[in-house]
Amino acid sequence: MTEQTEGWVNLEDIAKHLSVSKDTVYIWVKKDAIPYKRVGKRYKFRISEVDKWIDSGKAADILE
Repeated sequence: MTEQTEGWVNLEDIAKHLSVSKDTVYIWVKKDAIPYKRVGKRYKFRISEVDKWIDSGKAADILE
């Protein structure tokens, strides 16, 4: 089985993945808390990087 390169998802997709609002993800982006890349005016995310961020416990730190 060959490994495929993971694609990017948009803000709406990552909000759905995390079961949070788009506004919450936007706040995390503005705090530079969640891993993301900016492409023009759009924010892009890799699900694997965001999942690692959640697993690391860093997501809980910004909610305090």
